[in-house]
Amino acid sequence: MSAAGEEETAPAESSGFSDLSDSELVEFLELEDSQGSGASGSKPGPSSELPGKDGKAVSLQDCEKQPAASSPMQRFHLQYLYVTDLSTQSWCELQTAYGKELPGFVTPEKAAVLDTGTSIHLARELELHDLVTVPVTTREDAWAVKFLNILSMIPILQSAGRIREFPVFAEVEGVLLVGVIDELHYTAKGELELAELKTRRRPVLPLNAQKKKDCFQVSLYKYIFDAMVQGKVTPANLIHHTKLCPDKPLGPSVQRHARQGGFSVKSLGDLMELVFLSLTLSDLPAIDILKIEYIHQETASLLGTEIVAFEENEVRGRVQHYMAYWRGQREPQGVDIEEAWKCRTCNYTDICTWKKGGGVLGSSLEPQAKKAR
Repeated sequence: MSAAGEEETAPAESSGFSDLSDSELVEFLELEDSQGSGASGSKPGPSSELPGKDGKAVSLQDCEKQPAASSPMQRFHLQYLYVTDLSTQSWCELQTAYGKELPGFVTPEKAAVLDTGTSIHLARELELHDLVTVPVTTREDAWAVKFLNILSMIPILQSAGRIREFPVFAEVEGVLLVGVIDELHYTAKGELELAELKTRRRPVLPLNAQKKKDCFQVSLYKYIFDAMVQGKVTPANLIHHTKLCPDKPLGPSVQRHARQGGFSVKSLGDLMELVFLSLTLSDLPAIDILKIEYIHQETASLLGTEIVAFEENEVRGRVQHYMAYWRGQREPQGVDIEEAWKCRTCNYTDICTWKKGGGVLGSSLEPQAKKAR
């Protein structure tokens, strides 16, 4: 997490967790496959707390040497997952697994798509509040800033305001799942609406396969947010998964930032108590409407809107299936033959044993950079 000397941004408080709220990963697959990609320097992914023993990311080949009982959560040193981990898993589970094994394996073209989407999100966030940089020296400090963000946003939402980049977290099927909701606001009818922004490189709506992925993502956000406001998330859950020390004193910069917001706290535990009380006593309702807005990156024009029907049983079933992989109860799966078109521009097509094996996971998973064509 945060090392000494790092800084957290607060939107007069912040961008919350480092979840990829723009979720441009599937947009990558629409890029022409005429340009090859090389592996960039490996570094732990955003939800990875520790690198491999030698300071490098664990390789696919090394992964085979792990004990059979070792789950992906253990092998990749993950304390929690992001909502976008599960939503990209719904696109191609094996691609998600390769992404954890080879972090940083992204082409410059694809990185540019992400950068543009992130800039658009930042501009929208700045429409509602300024950003304040808060120096942090410990993991507890970093999480404290995120909790202060939540405390500052709750009263704004209660007063029928509009908030953006709201952090969410909950234990789901024994795994801590965290994310960032793009926007929450009340409609004219008093319904709480979640609005998710998706930027598009080309001025066309996505394929149904991507829409399905996006719908699953916003459904997960509702699933977690509802659990938070209904008192189903506890400090004990969070501490268990993150290994945070609630009694550790917060840094002076964080304490000063808290006082400026009207909160007198000395430790993460003090702050967590305030957050969970605020969530359960604020009378915030469950989310009523899930909406996805597709925006063209270059012109910022609205391409279309998708209203998502939340099906709790379906969401729970899919989460149980995906979490079974992370807990080591089954091997990762590639796409069905009907969706083999997804492989055309995948970064890992040259090393994918699922593709080479005709839909069967091979035994050799040796990583190698995709060669330029």
